[in-house]
Amino acid sequence: MATQVSIGSVFLLFFLLFGTCSASVRKIAQISPGFQGSQMNWVDNEGLFLLSNNSNFAFGFESIKDDVTLFLLVILHKPTSRVLWTANRGSEVKNSDKFTFDKNGDAYLTSGGKNVWSTNTADKDVTSLELLDSGNLVLFGENRNIIWQSFSNPTDTLLSGQEFVGGMKLVSNPNNYKLSFNLEIGSGDMLLYADFPTPQAYWSIKKESRRTINQVNGDVYSASLVSNSWQFFDQKKKLLWQFVFADPDEDVTWAAVLGSDGLVSFYNLNSGGTVAERMKIPQDSCSTPEPCDPYSICNSADNRCLCPAALNSHPNCSPGVIPACNSSNSAEVELADIGDKLDYFALGYARPISKSNLDSCKNACLKNCSCKVLFFETSSANCFLFDEIGTLQSAQGSSGFVTYIKVPKNFNNGNNAGGGDGSEGKHFPFVVIIVVGTVLVIAGLVYLGLRYHWKKNKKKKSSDDPPNDSEEDNFLENLVGMPIRFSFKDLEEATNHFTIKLGQGGFGSVYRGSLKDGTQLAVKQLEGVGQGTKEFRAEVSIIGSIHHVHLVRLKGFCAEGAHRLLVYEYMGNNSLEKWIFKRNSEKHMLQWETRYNIALGTAKGLAYLHEDCDVKIVHCDIKPENVLLDDNFVAKVSDFGLAKLMSREQSHVFTTLRGTRGYLAPEWITNYAISEKSDVYSYGMVLLEIIGGRKNFDQSEQSEKAHFPSYALKMAEEGKLEAILDPNLTIDKEDESVSNAIKVALWCIQEDMYLRPSMSKVVQMLEGVCAVPMPPTNSKMGQRIYSSFFKSISEDGTSSGPSECFSDAYLSAVRLSGPR
Repeated sequence: MATQVSIGSVFLLFFLLFGTCSASVRKIAQISPGFQGSQMNWVDNEGLFLLSNNSNFAFGFESIKDDVTLFLLVILHKPTSRVLWTANRGSEVKNSDKFTFDKNGDAYLTSGGKNVWSTNTADKDVTSLELLDSGNLVLFGENRNIIWQSFSNPTDTLLSGQEFVGGMKLVSNPNNYKLSFNLEIGSGDMLLYADFPTPQAYWSIKKESRRTINQVNGDVYSASLVSNSWQFFDQKKKLLWQFVFADPDEDVTWAAVLGSDGLVSFYNLNSGGTVAERMKIPQDSCSTPEPCDPYSICNSADNRCLCPAALNSHPNCSPGVIPACNSSNSAEVELADIGDKLDYFALGYARPISKSNLDSCKNACLKNCSCKVLFFETSSANCFLFDEIGTLQSAQGSSGFVTYIKVPKNFNNGNNAGGGDGSEGKHFPFVVIIVVGTVLVIAGLVYLGLRYHWKKNKKKKSSDDPPNDSEEDNFLENLVGMPIRFSFKDLEEATNHFTIKLGQGGFGSVYRGSLKDGTQLAVKQLEGVGQGTKEFRAEVSIIGSIHHVHLVRLKGFCAEGAHRLLVYEYMGNNSLEKWIFKRNSEKHMLQWETRYNIALGTAKGLAYLHEDCDVKIVHCDIKPENVLLDDNFVAKVSDFGLAKLMSREQSHVFTTLRGTRGYLAPEWITNYAISEKSDVYSYGMVLLEIIGGRKNFDQSEQSEKAHFPSYALKMAEEGKLEAILDPNLTIDKEDESVSNAIKVALWCIQEDMYLRPSMSKVVQMLEGVCAVPMPPTNSKMGQRIYSSFFKSISEDGTSSGPSECFSDAYLSAVRLSGPR
């Protein structure tokens, strides 16, 4: 008794000292200082740990498109999944890196022990971090004064009601040429510009012809999205101009997004993120820096990309390699005339270097090693030099500018646009290229044809001829207790040439079959499994020896030539998924007693796999589709022997690539080795679905109920277990099996694997052999302490009473039936 009091006191002390906010259940609206966690803590919530009150916005971790193992800390719009703000763009973190809102009021993100982002608000009396219904993430101080807010630190998006003022900047994601675009207020105007070494502007609100003028003169100080327009104000908050981009609607939330194409687009977040297509800024995509490749010409009439005649014979429409800027030999370059019918987006915003004649302008460019392109305006004698160039624009008739680009000396073998005809020198390379290319194409086609013919014959031979691998034959024939070995012809006949398809799995299709004696079969034809001789031998020998009333029995197999098939007993009532999710009629409604027996049978089958086989087998894909029901609704676990058996080291490679989303334990996508406790987590998810009669994630439900496990944990915390139960069920209030099943499910889905009971303990709890205590529902640190607590009890052997249900020893090495 004294020992129990001592342990309980230690537990309480640790909880009070180190308890933190829950990391497995989302917070609503606000977080208090002393909060910390990584992406893996909120795997079941898609990495999002804070929701706005209206559930339209969420704050948390989002994986990047190119690499699902790297994450950004973002605010996103939940209904459209559009990212609206990013904390660490360009500095992605791993799933174990932590976000912290510390006791000093600083919010920051660390990776490898180093800060990659911070609000820098330490010691500023911050009291809370809140995500408002506007999508604004705010650090509040005492008296609700704003210490820091995401609206003042935008990335590439502005939202309705967000004030954009001087000093702020929108920066797009880089395009294919690693060029970014910026939106900024400065010098009394709002400008879009390309982030070249010397920035080049290409749009301003003062030059926008589609604006509505409220006041003729004035300098822009701020701008906001209000209703259906972008409104621009002076320093005294007087309205100068409006840019109307949609029909008026007061209840719409708009997002203005600066894209990697250099265009500002307006998205209606209330209608699925539809875009106001015709009201993009700028109006003509050809007037952006890079709608085409650099040096190419964008034709506004048909949006085609053309190459200047002087660059036609050169790869990628490129002027070639220009000598480095530190080269003093200006004789290595020359200028090529590319015409007078070209325009350039920056000419309306750039300042000329001088007023001179054309020769002086050309000399200025040749002497300036940074100059790559010059434009000379004939009417004003203005000379413009650019150190980088984007896409040129076609002009109807003469644009008033003549354009020269800097090229290496003897650019076209001495036949550039400035001298000589050069027709012979230009045509000869094309003739050679065409001839050589034609010969190579013909040779390639002949080679591919011969290779295809050879492979086809080889495949036919390997399929039709009996296998010559006597070693494999001897191995399979000499195994004790082996299931029947069928020939491929036998199974073809049994399935009527594979005509009745029962389903499709991750490794092949399942067909209904019947033997001559009337025995019904389910034949799985493995397709592209990639299993070698050794793996297939292990598969058949281990899985074929398993016999349990709650496991679908492997009755036979086929290993003939290239054919690999597994033959299982036929299950008349199909899968559990059909009965708990698709209740289109009364006959699909399973009552509680049947559901309870299915849950208990499934647990018994898994307990056998984990503890009673010669080799510990982890199923890795427990879900309702893999729980089959016979004619009497007896549950049998299936699909546990189709992937190759793997070592612990190999399991790390595939954890983020295989499995069924919604049932995967958190350790699958972390660096922790999986174990039988990973199956326990998946079983807990299935048990919750059996109890609730719904999928664990359902977008059609209210936002609070959409993620069923989170809702179930919340209801359990509030003591409302009946709210978790399928409302269509009629339950005897005295039946303790309902509350027991709910509590077992919540124990099984604990994020900490050490808190989850073994499957044999699950069976005992469901059968009423031992009591089921209430599981922890909200404290992450509490879970860790419970974990250490139960683990130490197991190791010391001092536990007694109900806690014995969790006294599993530390996990040993396991063999896997492989991830799906």
